[in-house]
Amino acid sequence: MNTFKDLLKGRSDRMLKANIAIVLLPLLIMVLPAYGQEEYRDFYSGSIRTTNTGMYILGGWAITNIATGAYGWSRFDGDKKYFHQMNLFWNTVNLSIAGYALYSNSMLDISAMGADEIMDKHTGTERILLINTALNVGYIGTGLLMRHFSGRSEKHGDLLKGYGNSVILQGSFLFVFDLVLYGILRNQRIDFMDNINVALFPDGAALRFVFPL
Repeated sequence: MNTFKDLLKGRSDRMLKANIAIVLLPLLIMVLPAYGQEEYRDFYSGSIRTTNTGMYILGGWAITNIATGAYGWSRFDGDKKYFHQMNLFWNTVNLSIAGYALYSNSMLDISAMGADEIMDKHTGTERILLINTALNVGYIGTGLLMRHFSGRSEKHGDLLKGYGNSVILQGSFLFVFDLVLYGILRNQRIDFMDNINVALFPDGAALRFVFPL
């Protein structure tokens, strides 16, 4: 008889815990995202500052290459002329990219963004930088090929060599630039997620609900 009562009592306790979990779960779903909402916005503000700093560096590189490219194009002959010419052409694109990115970031209303949208945009930037890093390897390879074929062309040898050297230089700079910026943004994201978890569960504990069978 006592065993039967113990079974009933045990089942009642499990049912009570299950009911409490059912009541608390919707509250937790609402409270936890709200708790970290401001933290997410602060994180993304830092992310934007990092990206903008990168765009200022890219823009500064572009302006320097455009200025020296214009000078070298008018000053030199042969492969050096084409080297500076391609530097100017290439960095006109870089300057446009940097300017567009800075403008787009300035138009963002972070206060109206939710946590999911913030993380999507941040990780999207990381993905773009990784893709660009792979493309930069292709640019360097293309530049090496152009230099290789420059010795086989009497008519376009100077152009291929000058353009090849420029593409190697620009691809190498962008490879380092994109990889470093990706690494910084990735570390910011990992540190932020670690801090959020610690803030929600300081002792490392996790919420766990066990439902009766």
